[in-house]
Amino acid sequence: MTTILKINKFSIVLVSVFLMFSCNDKVDFNEYKSIDNEGWKANEKVLFEFDVKDTISPKNLFINIRNNNEYGYSNLYVITELIFPNKTIVVDTLQYEMADEMGRFLGTGFTEIKENKLFYKEKKTFPVSGKYMFNVHHAMRKNGAINPIEFLKGIQDVGFSIEN
Repeated sequence: MTTILKINKFSIVLVSVFLMFSCNDKVDFNEYKSIDNEGWKANEKVLFEFDVKDTISPKNLFINIRNNNEYGYSNLYVITELIFPNKTIVVDTLQYEMADEMGRFLGTGFTEIKENKLFYKEKKTFPVSGKYMFNVHHAMRKNGAINPIEFLKGIQDVGFSIEN
């Protein structure tokens, strides 16, 4: 009898933990695109498409970057475009810190790969429902250079997420 009780208690705990982690109402959209091994090509836009139905609730939008030890800079400049269903375009140039003053990469992860969840828009309310497009490309340049770095090494994945 006690063996059956232990198995049932274990099953209940296991199912509870599974349900707790499988239900994530916080994330509306989350997608990653891999970057070629030779690097993130200059002017190569990473495109994400998503549908918006909720035009009332504010959302937090993030650019997610996975970098490895080949990334040779302490910051990252990107240019973004948010394209609305009515073809309105919002362009932003953004700069993010990628390493601390000692040169250690920021972000999470125990291996050489660090994941950075970078705020793009905070408490954004989408004004119209429909299909949106978001694209991002790097705008990194060597000091004093006019042209962007042709192949930005060390960026493995670029992601975009929307959370409640």
